[in-house]
Amino acid sequence: MAPRYALAPDPHGPGGRLQPLADDGTPLGPPEHAALLGPAVAAVEAAERPRWVYAAADSAYAPLLPVRLARCHDLRLTEPLLLGHEGGWGEPRSLGAAWARLRGLPVPADLPEAAPDDDEQAGLFAPDRLQLPPGADPLEAVVAVHAEQLRRIAAIGDDAARARFRVLVAAESAGGLLAAEMARDGLPWRTDLHDLLLTELLGPRPQIPGAQPRRLAELADELQQALGGRPFNPDSHTQVLRAFADRGVQLSSTRSWELRGVGHPAADLLIRYKELSRLHAAHGWAWQAAWARGGRFRPEYVVGGVVSGRWASRGGGALQIPRILRRAVVADPGWSLVVADAAQLEPRVLAALSGDTGLARSAAEGDLYEALAATAFHGDRAKAKLGLLGAMYGQTGGDIGPLLATLRRRYPAAMGHVEAAARTGEDGGIVRSRLGRTCPPPSADWLDLTEAPETAGEAGGRSARARGRFTRNFVIQASAADWALALLAGLRRRLAVFGSGADRPHLVFFQHDEVLVHTPTDLADAVAAEIAAAADEARTLVFGDSPVRFPMSTAVVDCYADAK
Repeated sequence: MAPRYALAPDPHGPGGRLQPLADDGTPLGPPEHAALLGPAVAAVEAAERPRWVYAAADSAYAPLLPVRLARCHDLRLTEPLLLGHEGGWGEPRSLGAAWARLRGLPVPADLPEAAPDDDEQAGLFAPDRLQLPPGADPLEAVVAVHAEQLRRIAAIGDDAARARFRVLVAAESAGGLLAAEMARDGLPWRTDLHDLLLTELLGPRPQIPGAQPRRLAELADELQQALGGRPFNPDSHTQVLRAFADRGVQLSSTRSWELRGVGHPAADLLIRYKELSRLHAAHGWAWQAAWARGGRFRPEYVVGGVVSGRWASRGGGALQIPRILRRAVVADPGWSLVVADAAQLEPRVLAALSGDTGLARSAAEGDLYEALAATAFHGDRAKAKLGLLGAMYGQTGGDIGPLLATLRRRYPAAMGHVEAAARTGEDGGIVRSRLGRTCPPPSADWLDLTEAPETAGEAGGRSARARGRFTRNFVIQASAADWALALLAGLRRRLAVFGSGADRPHLVFFQHDEVLVHTPTDLADAVAAEIAAAADEARTLVFGDSPVRFPMSTAVVDCYADAK
């Protein structure tokens, strides 16, 4: 087992303190102060490769970069995982909150997540995000909270559940390391190509800040003329619906799927206007000025930012880069992008979770839906896909009923797994991912609606079924997030063998089931092989000896847009 070291940076300076810990988290010696924390940490890392224990990656690890740590225990990422297990889902998760619970003190609320600030002076006077009470010693708090977290982990369930939860904690903590590294390294981004794309789609960059691009103004005028010429704001939902109604077209929304069924020329204009307006607002010139600097897009990732364990991002829209803008993601000269994504991840997760031997055979290799179609749907891939997705997401309407009946006959263990999760949710219970991430409990309003006799009729039934659909999918989506975290942790470790300098392959992007590695071109094939190996390693870590495979579709390209 790797040795452990607690780490606490000085709040306003380059120094900090280190303290060796025993396996149970108790100190093995007094703290050591380092005037320069980075070199001191690098020396211990090189000599001992310990598991570092700290309050949070953004406050303890990000300032140390480019020093790279192999492993850590992130207290802020671990605390909500434990709280979920203990029935405290959603409680504050800062070091100060965990310290207060341990000491029986008033628990401080978590501070709002702040957007990145480039002003170094502002950083000096930023609020203490650790949320410790005045006079509390940060290192003492780190050591005490870590020891208590280890005790709480040791109290989880049986040996198998406890072992899986330890994998979850390690993988989630590794995600914190990686998120900090990707924010620092950045995704290669060609602003000249971005400018060209915006100009092609929107017209020349407006000279007046905040002005509407020419093409948007033209589309707004064309839309107005197509709806009779009366002025209205195309960005106003209410005014758009009224303008269509005035021409005899009744709409319940301005969603694209509804507009496509209208058959009025203004509908296509509105769809195009909305697409370009969204691009301009989310990834236009203002976005470029804020986020794409020095040839890199550097978003701030939020590990576990979604209740299922998926990542989110804080500003920059990192997880929603429009497909057309992928043309701006271009590898450096002499480098390549290795782009890999897991094929049909969630259906394969269902096969592995449920242990359904028939579905596992279909998920063994290649196109799962094709195999499913050949086995149960007379070769109709579309029906196979519709039926399985309906089972995972709780769809019951339309023509899906006979498809679900077929799935129940052919794959009873898989269907039983998701339907049991749905029943648990409908009854107000909680479900967990494969590694032990806990879903949110029902709200007080939900309980009032579904339990009070006078209101537990139709509205209560709808609410119960909605929660059942949520828990049905949670067990799959959260377990898929478990696998993705294990993939990231394993791939990060495997890429480290190629070196630690500026010319090393490194992860630059992650989105649910897709990873991008920026690598010297001569190492691209080796990197692709490591991705495949990391995927298989993640399968074993999360699902044990399951026969289900998680193949990665991999492409080596110069430009992200060429990967698909």
